[in-house]
Amino acid sequence: MLQVDITIVGAGVVGLAAACACSGRGRQVVLLEKEPGPGRETSSRNSEVIHAGIYYPGGSLKAGLCVEGARMLYDFCDEHRIPFKRIGKVVVASSTHEERAVEDLWRRGIENGVEGLAMLTRSELRKREPHVSGVSALLSPNTGIIDSHRLIRRLESLALSLGCTILYSSRLTAIDRSPHGYSCRVDGPGPEQYAFLTSSLINSAGLEADTIAAMAGIDIDSAAYRIYPVKGEYFRVRGKKQALVNGLVYPSPEKNLTGLGIHVTKDLAGSLRLGPDARYVDTISYEVNPAHASAFLERARTLLPFLLEDDLLPDMAGIRPKLQPPGGGIRDFVIHHEADRGLPGLISLVGIESPGLTCALAIGDMVKRTLEEADLL
Repeated sequence: MLQVDITIVGAGVVGLAAACACSGRGRQVVLLEKEPGPGRETSSRNSEVIHAGIYYPGGSLKAGLCVEGARMLYDFCDEHRIPFKRIGKVVVASSTHEERAVEDLWRRGIENGVEGLAMLTRSELRKREPHVSGVSALLSPNTGIIDSHRLIRRLESLALSLGCTILYSSRLTAIDRSPHGYSCRVDGPGPEQYAFLTSSLINSAGLEADTIAAMAGIDIDSAAYRIYPVKGEYFRVRGKKQALVNGLVYPSPEKNLTGLGIHVTKDLAGSLRLGPDARYVDTISYEVNPAHASAFLERARTLLPFLLEDDLLPDMAGIRPKLQPPGGGIRDFVIHHEADRGLPGLISLVGIESPGLTCALAIGDMVKRTLEEADLL
């Protein structure tokens, strides 16, 4: 049976980053993706924001990897000519009772090593965002936006140039432990079925990361690896009102960070978008319900009082692979070498949601270091 050194499951932005980090080092790297192309799910269905690292508890993987990943991502964009803009963000306290929560974010961001943070008074906020309503705000000047599609394609091209083999329309259907690593059975493309051996297996399967973990023999409930998909819809602002907001505008975040609230983002073309909301779902569907526009408007008008319901058009939706169940507490990324479960060479990347796009290069580097420490790379 054919044997390779490293197999990565999932060609989202994190799997691609891991492929780039591990390829070109004398080991045969294979990247499996069930979709016909890269980044078709969570990686390309998001706000395309380069986050600074202000939301996440100090010492967490999300905090550390976000701060490191943002620096790496900006450098990567400069080097590889990926379109981006350091547009800046304000997190707005819409009333005095929200000011404490926003100030707590400011302190947390400083503790996490985020640079350039500042609290703005009402008048300072008005000067920066004349049409945004709020009593004060936290300014994060290094928050940016990126063309995620160009990033995905560049990572794909880089991985291929470093010798990685990428197999699209190829679904991993079974994993069996073997004396030499793991036997992987694959369906596709088309009716083709085959198996191969791999010394190391990186589970970067996003919404199906818990399914892959279970295939490998992990009890996903006792390990707390079960994914709870959370859907977020977006609505686009039509017409001239797009120009009434200069940068990114976020509300005080939701309890337990189920989401960051209905926020206002600009893309690189200057278009204005609201979202995402956050609702737990049982099925994967990327349709946007036009009837949700009124709920978006009600929440968004606290910050943007100039909006009317006719200003909103359905845009897109994304699904986040959350580890926290409904009503559950904040969960960190899972980035874990499963040797302690008797599965050496298996690295789990589970619950990689926001700020996963920002963290992708840093996560890829962490996977590389983990393999090096285990003498697998």
